[in-house]
Amino acid sequence: MMPHPITMEAEAQNTNTPVILLVDDEEDILDLLQYNLRRAGFETRRARDGVEALESAETKPPDLVVLDVMMPRMDGIEACRRLRQSARLRHVPIMMLTARSEEETHVRGLDVGADIYLTKPISIPVLLSQAKALLRGAHRYETPPDLLRIHDLEIDRDRYLVYRTRDGEREALRFPRKEFELLRFLAARPGKVFSRQVLLDQVWGRDVYVVDRTVDVHVRKIREKLGDGYIETVKGVGYRFKG
Repeated sequence: MMPHPITMEAEAQNTNTPVILLVDDEEDILDLLQYNLRRAGFETRRARDGVEALESAETKPPDLVVLDVMMPRMDGIEACRRLRQSARLRHVPIMMLTARSEEETHVRGLDVGADIYLTKPISIPVLLSQAKALLRGAHRYETPPDLLRIHDLEIDRDRYLVYRTRDGEREALRFPRKEFELLRFLAARPGKVFSRQVLLDQVWGRDVYVVDRTVDVHVRKIREKLGDGYIETVKGVGYRFKG
């Protein structure tokens, strides 16, 4: 019997949709996960072992990996280890699935870098809840450099100053702390759209209670200082820094 080829569904044209890589050697599990994740608004790709998973992830990094442990060729533990060793992929959240319930297996998965462990049979509501939480998590995003240069701006975290150069003239702009951190977070990831909730989690922290409107107010204040040519509103979704 010929081995299955790698199955990689076409990615959504809307780049705002999170892409989840599903890795399992059981076709019925892949079908179940794919059906429910797509119903919840996610895009999915599929792989049937750790080798296919790494090939898929290196070709196009996903936003989240859902990874079975017991698989042929390369199991989930080794695949997780290699994902965490990759400079390009080490920040991608990993959810591990297994039919095993032994504590030792759970510990091994967490030790090599899994973010969370779920045991089969899978509770779909729990899976969806954990997936959303991982996608919101701070570990998704690499820390930008202390001096970030983009377009005509230099964003200097050491001094909490933004320098803008126009017509050969360099001016220093001062921002309150949260405005500065919001600008820096967006500018470090040009072109990527972030919802208000993600921005609240990343800039204000998940333990601080603030409302979505807080992001809108801070974006407006940034635009008052820089103009409208940097941060773009994506209607119904959130904001992005123009690439």
